[in-house]
Amino acid sequence: MTVSTENVPGNGDDLARLVTESMPESIADLSKLVRIPSVSWSAFDPAHVQRSAEAVADLVRATGVFETVEISRAPIAGKSELGQPAVLARREARNGKPTILLYAHHDVQPPGRDEDWDTAPFEPVVKGDRLYGRGAADDKAGVMTHIAAIRAIAAAHGNDLDVGLALFIEGEEEFGSRSFSAFLDQHRDTLEADAIVVADSDNWTTTTPSLTVSLRGNVTFRLDIRTLDHASHSGMFGGAVPDAMMATIRLLNTLWNDDGSVAVSGLTSRDAETPEFDEAQLRVDAGLRPSASLTGSGEILGRMWNKPAITVTGMDVPDVGSASNTLLPQVSVRVSARIAPGQNAEDAYRALEKHLHDNIPFGAEISIDDVDTGSPFLVDTSGPLVAAALDAMRAGWGEEPVSTGIGGSIPFVADLVSTFPDAEILITGVEDPDTRAHSPNESLHLGVFRRAILTEAILLETLNG
Repeated sequence: MTVSTENVPGNGDDLARLVTESMPESIADLSKLVRIPSVSWSAFDPAHVQRSAEAVADLVRATGVFETVEISRAPIAGKSELGQPAVLARREARNGKPTILLYAHHDVQPPGRDEDWDTAPFEPVVKGDRLYGRGAADDKAGVMTHIAAIRAIAAAHGNDLDVGLALFIEGEEEFGSRSFSAFLDQHRDTLEADAIVVADSDNWTTTTPSLTVSLRGNVTFRLDIRTLDHASHSGMFGGAVPDAMMATIRLLNTLWNDDGSVAVSGLTSRDAETPEFDEAQLRVDAGLRPSASLTGSGEILGRMWNKPAITVTGMDVPDVGSASNTLLPQVSVRVSARIAPGQNAEDAYRALEKHLHDNIPFGAEISIDDVDTGSPFLVDTSGPLVAAALDAMRAGWGEEPVSTGIGGSIPFVADLVSTFPDAEILITGVEDPDTRAHSPNESLHLGVFRRAILTEAILLETLNG
């Protein structure tokens, strides 16, 4: 395929030329990774995640830059099992230059139903300027951004680089990074760095880059609601006996105010300015139906970046096609809460737990388990690496970058900061408003991919300089 060189800053510059010329190889290697269904969730075959780790390790070794490359696993806290395999590599710094840790993850979300995809989820397809497939953007493009940037630097300067490089390609980010802390403890010396680049976020548009400076945290759990010992005939007992579905609907509805904002006492908001954002654009980006209204109040981006949100992401009930006329004895739901920067995740969980117990309808029995928490994060933007990264974005994209928050969560960032408190953190990415990460028809804009690679190559060259 032919890759356009539109808007490449400094078209005669070696790095810009090398990145552009190597795009077919980068896209081909990314496509090979996308074909591996590396879903890290416990219900899926872990052999695919292992195969994905091996494929990434082969790509890393082929750069010829790293002194050590290994695949490693760490124990999950409180369990006897190990987490999913991650790829770890390191090259020591020379002549007083800094070491930079490059992070991405090679595991992916479940694809969902095949019929919701326009193309097969694990068969990458290029249509126009986008590559479609599960993980094409989140986050195998992040993996390939690191590898392609390193290739460009090595091609421009040879393997005799002074900048130190550590690479950490995680294998379970989409399943809660449950062995992350143990992995950091186990490999602290190999991962230690002066700066950390996390390639797992998005950009303002396909032509304007973003540096993510705030992240919401998360609290997720399974909620079980029971009212009966067994299913009963809905005609014979309905009207006098509450079933679990009725209790579930009434309980869940207490989580929100009439305008859809969160109604849980103890979940906090952050007071911070946000850029102007058009409602019409939000409707396009989110796929909001014309008749549907927005939820919450205040500035649109403030609602998504600086306020809590609660979503019910799953429910175990009979499907419509096989539903019988019975009162359900038990319903299970998955609740996902996003918490604002500045709030402790454990405090947020306790607030949610108290709210649910305080609002139980009809004397139902409830239980909560399978709890995951992740802390929100605010980036310190005062360091020299942030300035260097913004300059690299200006050169790599030819546009002024936007500092943004995101409504999603990257909980392990707080673990990185705790383990390496002196390291500057950069949160970058290859996604854009139409990427549809975690959704059917996920895709990567190839122009964004090229500019992200060039930006990282420029940053590495600056640090090597």
